[in-house]
Amino acid sequence: MSANDAPRAQQPSVTYDSAFLKACRREPVPHTPVWFMRQAGRSLPEYRKVREGIPMLESCMRPELVTEITLQPVRRHDVDAAIYFSDIVVPLKAIGIDLDIKPGVGPVVERPIRTRADLAQLRDLTPEDVSYVTEAIGLLTRELGATPLIGFAGAPFTLASYLVEGGPSRTYENAKAMMYGDPELWADLLDRLADITTAFLKVQIEAGASAVQLFDSWAGALAPVDYRRSVLPASAKVFDAVAGYGVPRIHFGVGTGELLGLMGEAGADVVGVDWRVPLDEAVRRVGPGKALQGNLDPTVLFASTEAVEAKTREVLDSATDLEGHIFNLGHGVMPSTDPDALTRLVEYVHTHSAR
Repeated sequence: MSANDAPRAQQPSVTYDSAFLKACRREPVPHTPVWFMRQAGRSLPEYRKVREGIPMLESCMRPELVTEITLQPVRRHDVDAAIYFSDIVVPLKAIGIDLDIKPGVGPVVERPIRTRADLAQLRDLTPEDVSYVTEAIGLLTRELGATPLIGFAGAPFTLASYLVEGGPSRTYENAKAMMYGDPELWADLLDRLADITTAFLKVQIEAGASAVQLFDSWAGALAPVDYRRSVLPASAKVFDAVAGYGVPRIHFGVGTGELLGLMGEAGADVVGVDWRVPLDEAVRRVGPGKALQGNLDPTVLFASTEAVEAKTREVLDSATDLEGHIFNLGHGVMPSTDPDALTRLVEYVHTHSAR
């Protein structure tokens, strides 16, 4: 089942005709919809104020705080969709993995998974483990009204990278060593993570999320042959497991120009594209039947307004012949970005793309 099929009861009808969901379904839109990865975060002074003194993981478990943070960029920028404020390691923390998000470092795992015995750390995720997510999304959908809410999760490969490495890595030597040297253990690890990720996405959809995005942030470290053999099956399992809800499924990774076709093949309705590949080339790689999301270089926002508008026109022009296009950055909003530059960008895209 694809996002083009009739909406199921779980999909909020009030958001069904929004520009964002129309673009996901490759239907005509009144303007190109816009949202930004990491739109809720350190670039906003109001975010820094409400998060002051509260650790990242704790902030993800406070429904009222999650609601406020998720709504902040919608109020400020008039974006066409909100994205649920959380972190990709939240479901791992919820099932008891000993990890923390250390400022300036990222997720750090106390006991990395390196052997088959270590898989015992990965139990099933239940809705009760993340009841705060259900509560927060209930609060959010009431506040957002006709604005869609995007749920999200980390893809099995990216979660596995953190778990095996014990934290962020630039080389992924431990993860790749397992993938190449013990493919059965690797497959079992990703399969378990696919189940955990699926459960986390289902909680969000059943609570009211209008779409979901699977972040495979580190998949760009892989060759296409390794992605197809060792990663695609687990991602496909996730996408297939949530297909019955009828909500759009978005897939995004960084440095994945050589993987775009495979990422679409995994089951996404929308494929996210970073800034390295023009959208008119990306659509050739992905093939028909998919919408695309992207892909302004986040650093462009540090240039003059005239330069931002010129680069934005390039992105919109390259998307002219797409079946569906959602404007976004090619990665997340950088922390030192001027929030006013984002507000101006949303207004410019809406105005320039008005049908």
